[in-house]
Amino acid sequence: MDAQTCLKKLGYVGVLSFATVDGAGNPQVRCISAIHYEPDAIYFFTARGKDFCKELLDTGKVQVLGYTMYKEMIRLTGAVKPAPAEEQDKWRDLIFEEQPYLANVYPGETRSIGIIFCIRDMSIEYFNLGVNPIFRESYVIGNGKTAPKGYFITDTCISCGKCVRVCPQKAIDKGSPSVIHQEHCLHCGNCLRVCPAGAVEK
Repeated sequence: MDAQTCLKKLGYVGVLSFATVDGAGNPQVRCISAIHYEPDAIYFFTARGKDFCKELLDTGKVQVLGYTMYKEMIRLTGAVKPAPAEEQDKWRDLIFEEQPYLANVYPGETRSIGIIFCIRDMSIEYFNLGVNPIFRESYVIGNGKTAPKGYFITDTCISCGKCVRVCPQKAIDKGSPSVIHQEHCLHCGNCLRVCPAGAVEK
């Protein structure tokens, strides 16, 4: 798996959930299918008068989520901005060509009410629930950044094995200290809950 494959999988999903935050700090989610994929970017269309457009312009941030038929969750977090003015027509025409239904929603010249946004700097989280043990990995495109997540076991571990026994994915090897295999970790926190030595940290 890699970042480009994740983008291809999102393209197969088709309709993706786009999350933003409004001016009152409330989360907002929309289903968007007017999307074009490049190996290193995503372009998408929305109307200038929509609250969605305002939220994108105000914050410059978006999170995108897709879930495949194979139980794969792909979450993309990135910086978003309008495509350059000289490229707006190019990407708009391409998206309308790839998504013919848009001509019914915005017929003729009314498509000019739309604006094309681009996500180029992004982090991608891939999470496969359809395998055992589960598998997760993170990738970046452009200047995207990933933040460490999950749990790890410190040197204060007493090797009692309680964390090993309660891990639903058997992602922990007993040792001094015990080790969590991050690519199989659910981030459920069961290990933290049962550790008598306080050796597990988030």
